[in-house]
Amino acid sequence: MTQPLSHHLLTMAYQNAWANHRLAKAWGQLNAIELAAPRVSFFPSLRATLNHILTCDWFYVDALERELRGDDPHPECTVFFRQDEPFTLGEDLKREQALVDRRLIAYCEQMRDADLVKIVTIARNTPQHDSRLRLLSHLFEHQIHHRGQVHAMLSGTTVKPPQLDEFFCAGESGLRAEDFAELGWTEALIWGH
Repeated sequence: MTQPLSHHLLTMAYQNAWANHRLAKAWGQLNAIELAAPRVSFFPSLRATLNHILTCDWFYVDALERELRGDDPHPECTVFFRQDEPFTLGEDLKREQALVDRRLIAYCEQMRDADLVKIVTIARNTPQHDSRLRLLSHLFEHQIHHRGQVHAMLSGTTVKPPQLDEFFCAGESGLRAEDFAELGWTEALIWGH
């Protein structure tokens, strides 16, 4: 059975939330000092990287939701980046990331292939105009890129980095079953069968 591209983007939104959930179970074992400790990566700590993922998610999900509602672009889109690290506590980071992950899933649930060409505008100094497809593809790539950095930084701690590539293959459903139960998901919910 062929699945539409819009369904694939929905599965990517679920995969994003699952990977963030699984990764948070790992980095959540670290104390506040370990989370903020200097590490080698693009951002100087796990906490800084996690905050960057979150603020960029806020930025892009806000733009997508505004376009969907027919609202104007955010007049001050830099508001999401006023603080490099809006959250210093791990529990706050986990909660806020889970909330924006659910917003992204809800956004992707309503999409159909014909909607993917609709243009989303972000009112930067030079306005950015991209199709929903391109913006979502960029967002998923951004998340994967920085989650990989978190994964690598965890290698320098006492916490073993979790496996993050067991989402799409049907034969690996048992490897994600515990996480799905924690998230209240089923294979049928995501894959449609």
